[in-house]
Amino acid sequence: MAMGIAVKPILQTLAGQTGTVPPVWIMRQAGRYLPEYRALRKGAASFVEFCLNPKMASEATLQPLSRFDLDAAIVFADILLIPYAMDRDVHFVAGEGPKMRPLDRKEPLSQLEKVWSLEKVDAIGETLQRVRDKLPQNVTLIGFAGAPWTVATYMVEGGGSKDKWQSRLWAWQEPEQFDALLDILTEASIEYLHMQAKAGAEVLKLFESWAEGLPAPFFDRFIIRPARNIVSGLRQRGVDLPIIGFPRGCGTQAARYAKETGITAIALDQAQDGLWFNEHLDPSMVVQGNLDPAVLRVGGTPLQSEVERIKQSFAGRPHIFNLGHGITPDTPPEHVRELIDLVKNIP
Repeated sequence: MAMGIAVKPILQTLAGQTGTVPPVWIMRQAGRYLPEYRALRKGAASFVEFCLNPKMASEATLQPLSRFDLDAAIVFADILLIPYAMDRDVHFVAGEGPKMRPLDRKEPLSQLEKVWSLEKVDAIGETLQRVRDKLPQNVTLIGFAGAPWTVATYMVEGGGSKDKWQSRLWAWQEPEQFDALLDILTEASIEYLHMQAKAGAEVLKLFESWAEGLPAPFFDRFIIRPARNIVSGLRQRGVDLPIIGFPRGCGTQAARYAKETGITAIALDQAQDGLWFNEHLDPSMVVQGNLDPAVLRVGGTPLQSEVERIKQSFAGRPHIFNLGHGITPDTPPEHVRELIDLVKNIP
């Protein structure tokens, strides 16, 4: 193999370079739509055990690259490993999703800090190291964490929740206490992402999966403030990697998030208008997104039309092609190959 510095399209894009062919990767690209993933998953007793098994998790991370010409691998993990490391009894129920012991307001928050330990999730660092050793030279390795508000809602509600009712009540009734919870999660996130950077991640991503439906004061306090603190905390620790922020569902507020948090790139969901963001974002801001996962499931002419539209929406701007949310388990793998061909071959 010839020696030299490998060209990594995603790192070039995140450095501000603009081209006619955007790099592409797919959220949840390692997952249940792949038969080889389903076969591998059977070897672990639980989903958390699967995530914390570096041999299995590294194999899952690399599986999509064996099939598809993707420009990034994202470490196989979960956004709820921090509450797992805070002894919240995180587990996953088939057909229902993640569950955990709900956080009661009467519990002293200091207990979370006391039981939190990076060692409980250091397997993710080993997974990153294993993947980095096997990654093609042109493929970028992405590490990630769940953002504090999203993680806090799971902890307070005891699982997923459509309206985050208990979290919102707590935030209105005892704002200082709720802010303290987010601060604890922010510090844990900084430690966790710093570890991933040291282990070989080349890009970090912050998943704010539940950024929708918040009044303006909450968006500032619970979405922008923690993200800004995480970015600045990582920079203070010497982490100079690009950081992608994904405040899903927040509409045009994503423009403020991009401007005020210090992130390198803003990931958009499928409901956000690319043309609007192309007009209102700083010209240097990198955009990631934002194909509807449903059209990927459909494939064919609708998929081609949407790929063309999205690429045109971000013309002249550094753009990483991706979905507006994760790939669904019923998506045919051949549609993923079709998507990548369209992204790389349509002018």
